[in-house]
Amino acid sequence: MFSTSPFATSASASASAEAAAPATPLTVDFFHDVVCGWCYVMSPRLRQVAAELGVTVRQRSFVLQESPEQMRRVFGSMERAKRVILGHWEACARHDDTPRIDIEGMRGETFDYPSGLAGALACQAAHLLAGEAGHWDLFDAIQRAHLSEHRNVGDTAVLLDIAAALGFDRPEFARVMQGEEARRRVREDRAAAARLGIDSIPTLVAGPHQARLQTLPLADLRDCLLALMPARA
Repeated sequence: MFSTSPFATSASASASAEAAAPATPLTVDFFHDVVCGWCYVMSPRLRQVAAELGVTVRQRSFVLQESPEQMRRVFGSMERAKRVILGHWEACARHDDTPRIDIEGMRGETFDYPSGLAGALACQAAHLLAGEAGHWDLFDAIQRAHLSEHRNVGDTAVLLDIAAALGFDRPEFARVMQGEEARRRVREDRAAAARLGIDSIPTLVAGPHQARLQTLPLADLRDCLLALMPARA
């Protein structure tokens, strides 16, 4: 989902936002899937605004399709799944802030378009080993591998390579990724999304009234989160 409001990313806009930021922090839940192109567009914008405004971001896994079988049910075949999803990539690429999405590279790969469950388990393993920051860093690294480098992020060996490149101990990471705790965390995030009625991603759930935001230009995202922050005492 994307809003077509104009971008405004000047240094003065950032400075004004920082000056206006209230002292009480805002917490945002970021529901995402490693194979989601719109999440790739959203994540760096959210990182920037969160740093400017002192927003706390909690990472939440939301797996669109868990398996090839589910993808076949949704799309009819794996071939059609890849064709349709790469059409979505084209829209994402038009709205990304930098040209990072390699559509033709992925189109040329012979592996089936991956589902997001293995990547979600990897992100939860990173969370267990390195907290929220580790989760977000690995999420972004998997997304870069998927959308910019057209690697098969449904392959456990590829995910372990990505984790190791970030400094995780490969055997330990594999153990945690394959453990029950990582699966439990994925289930809990799915249950939280169901309680909130979330059915598309990326979705940000922000503030005490659980305002919902989806992919926005940087300036609009900044303005929306600033408006949701509690007033200074």
